[in-house]
Amino acid sequence: MSATRLIPLFVAVPLAGVFFILLAGRKIRSFPEAVSILVTLLLFILSIYSLWVAHTRQVLVHFAGGWRPPAGILLVEDGLTAFMLVTVHVVACCIALYSVSYVRKYSSPWKFYALFLMTLSGMNGILVTGDLFNLFVFLEVASLSACALVAFGTERQELEAAFKYGVMNTLGAAFVLLAIAFLYACCSTLNMADMAGIIATKKNSAAIPFAAVLLIMGFGLKAALVPFHAWLPDAHPSAPAPISAMLSGLIIKCLGIYTLFRVLFCVIGVTPEIKSVLLLLGVLSMGVGAFGAVGQTDLKRLFAYSSLSQIGFIVFGIALGTPLGIMGGLLHLFNHSIGKSLLFLTSGSVDYALGTRDMRKMGGLYERMPVTGASGFVGAMSIAGVPPFGGFWSKLLIIFAAVQAGYIGYAVWATLAGVLTLGYLVKAIKQVFFGPLPEACRNVTEVPLPMQFAMGILAILCAGGGLLLVPGLREVFIRHASDILLNGAVYARLVGGS
Repeated sequence: MSATRLIPLFVAVPLAGVFFILLAGRKIRSFPEAVSILVTLLLFILSIYSLWVAHTRQVLVHFAGGWRPPAGILLVEDGLTAFMLVTVHVVACCIALYSVSYVRKYSSPWKFYALFLMTLSGMNGILVTGDLFNLFVFLEVASLSACALVAFGTERQELEAAFKYGVMNTLGAAFVLLAIAFLYACCSTLNMADMAGIIATKKNSAAIPFAAVLLIMGFGLKAALVPFHAWLPDAHPSAPAPISAMLSGLIIKCLGIYTLFRVLFCVIGVTPEIKSVLLLLGVLSMGVGAFGAVGQTDLKRLFAYSSLSQIGFIVFGIALGTPLGIMGGLLHLFNHSIGKSLLFLTSGSVDYALGTRDMRKMGGLYERMPVTGASGFVGAMSIAGVPPFGGFWSKLLIIFAAVQAGYIGYAVWATLAGVLTLGYLVKAIKQVFFGPLPEACRNVTEVPLPMQFAMGILAILCAGGGLLLVPGLREVFIRHASDILLNGAVYARLVGGS
């Protein structure tokens, strides 16, 4: 089989999983869990293979139905796509495993797994499509499925958070669709490679910068960048823990950050004005998220604000537009996906055992839940940027890149945000897992083995995240992805020449 024929499988395999779960999931109790784990494991294997293929061949292009552009739809895999696919499926595998025990407390868990795989299919479609309108379609598939998952528990708080998430994401989708309409009117094509070539010849068109503003607003809402972040502090805490991990670890990355930088860097082109706006949004998100997390007593809400701050680091690093900045931003995207997913799974384990997320009612839980406590510590240290954990190296690259590019003030601000992150995460870990054990927590026991195993895998990846900078691994995993963003015109040339 040609390697290009594997690209549609990233969308088709999870959709097939949804079909089989809807067909037999209600009747066979363990069937949805088995399908979910098998699908995510298969996708992870495919993503590792695709990473190697992208490393050796640079770009793969699949013509859907055999139709060539501009009439046909392209599915494209380059270094950036392969990097994101591996990131998505590492986390998705752990979430699927963790959910085996966690989701059983809900009625109709088969619906959860169907929505989970539907969301995964939408995210994969976003990553592999080479067509701007289909990117919008997959964006909506993932958004609507995620909205249903936020409301899965059907409690008042969850329904309110899902409503807010749905409204804000619909507004973001409207901005994106309007931007696509302007770009189509200007270029008469929806193929991203064709569009990039046409835009390069239309430097004076007023529609292009206006579409860029709309895209920053639309994808900024999906990524929860300040000031488009109002939905995030409610949606992340209210959702079931596996979905909180998916929202923070994957969804805001694929639906927001990836799409934003893919279209701006590879299709429209980054002007100094766009770069300044992105840098400002990044540093604002760093500060607002860090200060918002300081006073929280709800463990998951604290992690939600922390996600907002770390998204700022990612956007800031990539927006610098330098080789070091882009590499640091992408590495931090991976480290945050792993570390924050781990923290949300850890908070879910605490809630699973205690029935509360209020840190004021906790303490000394490491004595009763050593695996959860150790995993939470590793995740917190990685997100806080403590050496030798993965988050330290990516933050260090971003700060060095800012200094190298002459943004000394921004580098100082990023350093202060990192110190503040360390402060509130150390306080949270100490308050939850160390100190005296309250009387109400004395009968608490460790969570089931599938949940422990999933957290353990992510903790190992957090601890070893710095190894991705070793020359061999860096070349395969990050360099081709950063090259795509560093030289945006490469995308149009590589895809258009296929």
